[in-house]
Amino acid sequence: MTQRRIAVVTAGLSHPSTTRLLADRLAQAVDDELDGLGIDRRFDVVELRDHAHDITNHLLTGFAPPALESAINTVVSADALIAVTPIFSTSYSGLFKSFIDVLDPQALSGTPVLLGANAGTPRHSLALDYAIRPLFTYLHADPVPTGVFAASGDWGGSDADAAPLADRIVRAARELAQAIGSRGPRMGADPFDPAGYLAEGGSFEDLLGGRAEG
Repeated sequence: MTQRRIAVVTAGLSHPSTTRLLADRLAQAVDDELDGLGIDRRFDVVELRDHAHDITNHLLTGFAPPALESAINTVVSADALIAVTPIFSTSYSGLFKSFIDVLDPQALSGTPVLLGANAGTPRHSLALDYAIRPLFTYLHADPVPTGVFAASGDWGGSDADAAPLADRIVRAARELAQAIGSRGPRMGADPFDPAGYLAEGGSFEDLLGGRAEG
């Protein structure tokens, strides 16, 4: 069976960050769902904070240095994408949007995407549907119906606080796994061996390490 590759893009600015923590939770849930479907998979993580200077320079010069080119290749050649951004001023972060801006406008066409966002207050939850989802729809990607927003209170200590977020994560992960399973593997998206353009960010074990708030 051909291995499916899921790119995980996280735009947290601090280290560690709740943005990365949410990305970890989403990736683990998708991994569990794909395991249940018997689908071989690999997760590649792109931490945008590691590429912030290169992204800015690319916007100015049109040139992507090797590390950023590797990150771009990881995203555009993936079978599916998990994209998580902090919410600033009621919308996605500038770093997140700048990375999207350096991608070819057609590169994500038809790619299933699980959208995630986090902020300090639930008042920003609508940003998923009025800012982030339209961005990926414009790119002709295929966002799954359920987006996952996490406010500070969702990381509360009680089971009652954590349950709604956990339910949303499982529902969104199931939708992405089903979207991956309903499609064939992405063939011919990149002429190079995927092992040659693994993004910075560590192994899958590092991905599931549960890094916390920033």
